[in-house]
Amino acid sequence: MRAVLVVNPQATSTTPGGRDVLAHALASQAKLDVVETGYRGHAMAVAKSAARDGIDLVVAHGGDGTVNEVVNGLLADRDHARDGVTGSATALGVVPGGSANVFARALGIAGDPVEATHQLLHAMEHGAARQVGLGLADGLWFTFNAGLGWDADVVAWVGRRRGKQTSPGLYLRAAVRSHLRPPLGRPTMTVRVPGEEPAEVRTTFISNTDPWSYLGDRPVHLNNGCSFETGLGLYALRGLGLPTVFRHVRQALSKKGEQRGRRLLRHDDLRIVRVEAAEPVNFQVDGDLVGQRTRVEFLSVPDALTVLVADGALS
Repeated sequence: MRAVLVVNPQATSTTPGGRDVLAHALASQAKLDVVETGYRGHAMAVAKSAARDGIDLVVAHGGDGTVNEVVNGLLADRDHARDGVTGSATALGVVPGGSANVFARALGIAGDPVEATHQLLHAMEHGAARQVGLGLADGLWFTFNAGLGWDADVVAWVGRRRGKQTSPGLYLRAAVRSHLRPPLGRPTMTVRVPGEEPAEVRTTFISNTDPWSYLGDRPVHLNNGCSFETGLGLYALRGLGLPTVFRHVRQALSKKGEQRGRRLLRHDDLRIVRVEAAEPVNFQVDGDLVGQRTRVEFLSVPDALTVLVADGALS
C-alpha cells in the first residue's frame, strides 16, 4: 500500500512528536510520504496529486479544515453530482488534530491522536472501510455542514482571531456578537426545496450528518434524522428574535435533539436545496469561511468517498 500523511503543523493538537509517532506507525504498514502543509490550499493540492498518482490512502492529521481540503483534493477531478460517478480510488484516513474534529467524531474516531492511530492501523490491517455520502455546495465538497447567514458570520468572526485557540467560549462570544451586530445585516434568503413552496428565512444550515457540531463535549443537534447514509438536512429560521433563538438553542442542546417551532423550516434526507439571498451573505463550508454569496445550490452525493474506519467505529 502507498500512503501520504498530510499534517497541518498549525492545528491545535498536532505536535512534532505526535507526527513522528504517527508517521512511524503508518510506515510499518505502507510505503509512506509525509507532507507538512505550509499554506491554505496546500493539503488540497497534495491530495489531488495523490489521487492522480493512484496513491491508495491519504491520511489527514489536523482539524476539520485540513480534512475538508484533503477531501476536496481527492475528489477534485470528478463531477459526481452531474455524471453519476461516485467514489474515489484513493481512500481517506483521519487522525484528529484540531479543536472540534466534528467529522472524526461523527465517524466514531477517537479524539486522542494515539488512540485514533491505533484505530487507523486496525482498519488498514483488516481492510475496514466505509462509503460516506457528502454534500456539494457551489463546487465545494463538505463533510458535515455548510451554511449561509448567522453561522457563517460566527465562523468569519472566529477566523479573524486566528491567533487565539478556538474554544466553546470563543464560539459563544462570536455567536452573541454576530447576533447583536450582524456584519452584513440580515438579508432575506429564499429557500427552495423540490415539492415545497419557497420560504423566506434569515439564516440557513445544511447538515450532512448529525450532530452538526459540538459545544465542548455536548453534541449540537439540528437534524437528528441526518446521517452519512441519508440526504442533506435543512435547518433554517424565519426570524432571529431572542425568544426564537433561545428556544432553538435549548432544543439543539437537548439529549433528544428534537426541533419544533413555527419559525423553523426543517427537512431531512434532501437531494437538493437552493438558497438565494437578496444581498450577499457570508458562506461557510465545514467551519471555514468561503466568502459571500447570493445563491448557492446544495447537493447530496451518496457514497462519494471511501474512509478507512475501524470495525464498529461508525454507527
